[in-house]
Amino acid sequence: MADFIINTDDNVYVPAEDSYLLADNLKIKEGQSVLEIGTGSGIVAMYASKITDKITVTDINFDACELARKNFEDNNIKNIEILFGNLFEPVKNRKFDVILFNTPYLPTEDGEVLDDTLNYAFDGGLNGRKVIDLFLNELGNHLNDGGIVQLIQSSLSGNEETLEKLDKLGFIAEIAASEHFFFEDITLINAYKI
Repeated sequence: MADFIINTDDNVYVPAEDSYLLADNLKIKEGQSVLEIGTGSGIVAMYASKITDKITVTDINFDACELARKNFEDNNIKNIEILFGNLFEPVKNRKFDVILFNTPYLPTEDGEVLDDTLNYAFDGGLNGRKVIDLFLNELGNHLNDGGIVQLIQSSLSGNEETLEKLDKLGFIAEIAASEHFFFEDITLINAYKI
């Protein structure tokens, strides 16, 4: 693990096992363009910055964008573009070689929804797929041919459903890594656009 200064904020997801599962398994080559959706503290993008200097990050949580900016500055990382907005909205007509997303995958009922911006990091809707499916529907428009998407989700939000959907969208997808925690597996899905 790289040694980074990581500032945190009560309104932003604190890097946890799922963040590091993605950060430790990045499939990025030097010179490739990378988009990370939902950057949070920016930890995954900081790992990516050790490999390539073409990185764009987005987050729907403005506090996350500001925290990521502070973390990049405090670690003297200058090659990351930060954009505020939901999913692919900030990069409408752009394509990338690699897309990364630690999705909000927790199934949540109405009573479990948090009344603040931190909710964006967790809230996957009733079946955990609310954001995952929106993401997958847009993915092909923003990934270059031969590119890869790496996404984190939970066994509670339907790994097989994600793999099947990616297959229908013309990707070759696999569960590349997983870790078991209490009542779920956190999985990393790698999918290549052919």
